[in-house]
Amino acid sequence: CVSPVAAEERFFMEMTETESANRLALVGIIVSDADAVETVNAVLHEYGKSILGRMGLPVRERGVNAISIVVDAPADAINSLTGRLGRINGVAAKALFQKL
Repeated sequence: CVSPVAAEERFFMEMTETESANRLALVGIIVSDADAVETVNAVLHEYGKSILGRMGLPVRERGVNAISIVVDAPADAINSLTGRLGRINGVAAKALFQKL
């Protein structure tokens, strides 16, 4: 039995290796629960081959962390990334895609 996360990760890896229609996207992530930081970093690590750059800023006055990443990957993989991040408690994530 293959876990949904493992299947999704295999799908992502296959897509990035074989898909020629990569898209450029900016992914914005707001982490409002400090307990979620480790999980967010683990997910981002899984997608590391497609992440071109990352900037994180602690916004201490509001008790949140703001992270922006630039991703070069197929649209399905980017949507998978933001979906996984958005399912983490205390995390919001959105993607802004390059116009075609």
